[in-house]
Amino acid sequence: MPYQFTITKKIAKHGNQVIIRIPEILKNKLKLGTLAQVTIEIIKDSL
Repeated sequence: MPYQFTITKKIAKHGNQVIIRIPEILKNKLKLGTLAQVTIEIIKDSL
């Protein structure tokens, strides 16, 4: 059964890369080998 979650996050920086951290509460749903579809909608650009 597919699950759907909506997460609004601020982009973070990790070294030279930007990242989106996934809330720890979802770690039981996002196990290794899980196939997930990620769609990014930019709500507000930082200037």
